[in-house]
Amino acid sequence: MFLQQLLNGLTTGSVYALIALGYTMIYGILGLINFAQGEIYMFGAFVTVLLLATGQVNFVLAFIAGMGAAGVLGVVLERVAFRPLRGFHPLVPLISAIGASIFLQSLALLLFGPNDRPFPIQFTFSSVDVAGVPVSTLQMAILAAALGFMGLLVVFVRYTRYGKAIVACALDRDTARLMGINVDRMVALTFFIGSALSGAAGILMACYYNATYPRMGLLPGLKAFSAAILGGVGNIPGAILGGLFLGMAESLGAAYISSGYKDAIAFAILILVLLIRPQGILRGRGE
Repeated sequence: MFLQQLLNGLTTGSVYALIALGYTMIYGILGLINFAQGEIYMFGAFVTVLLLATGQVNFVLAFIAGMGAAGVLGVVLERVAFRPLRGFHPLVPLISAIGASIFLQSLALLLFGPNDRPFPIQFTFSSVDVAGVPVSTLQMAILAAALGFMGLLVVFVRYTRYGKAIVACALDRDTARLMGINVDRMVALTFFIGSALSGAAGILMACYYNATYPRMGLLPGLKAFSAAILGGVGNIPGAILGGLFLGMAESLGAAYISSGYKDAIAFAILILVLLIRPQGILRGRGE
């Protein structure tokens, strides 16, 4: 029972971590929270489902296209909703982000309707016995994919030219500009990567629950925000740690306390962290 719940928590937690990475990367470079990450998560899932529904695109290509579409949407949001507001009071871009979130939810509701759409999965998944615990191969695939994306992001940020440029912009945009770095390009790249990761999270969870709907990103987006705060917003390893911890706490709490409190656990943890250690488990940006 415990191992099964732990695996469930790691699966959902890895998805929260992917969305939290979007939050934390954007906050790291601009110091703002993009509350439309949940809707980008939803957009990636819908694009993938629509492509798979045509029957002309295989899962891998549809997955890549969904991630790419989510990334492009993030870049468009940065250009339209955030770039014109740089230098304004921090509440102004925050309100813009909330407005973008509501707009995207309403647009999805208008285009796709309120009903759930099944995920047209092209594979057959089974269960395997691991240490006496039945483990779904779908869960294993989701966890492996999420951890793979996290690993690729860490390698990109630490060892590539563009990754180091993003870090430089996060540390000091003005100095990075004086060193010849195109800050606007790095900000757009950060939005693309963070949004693509959120899109991947949406695809994985749509596959896991076999459902897509316009408000599917609302709760995961808020929980991922809690995970980013928990780990230390602006800190990439912190976002990963926070997402995994939150997923496990949610799963174990639902199993051993009450499933009715499943969604409340994430926000209870957020409140406790803000009260006890507001900088997060790992220190966030500017701490």
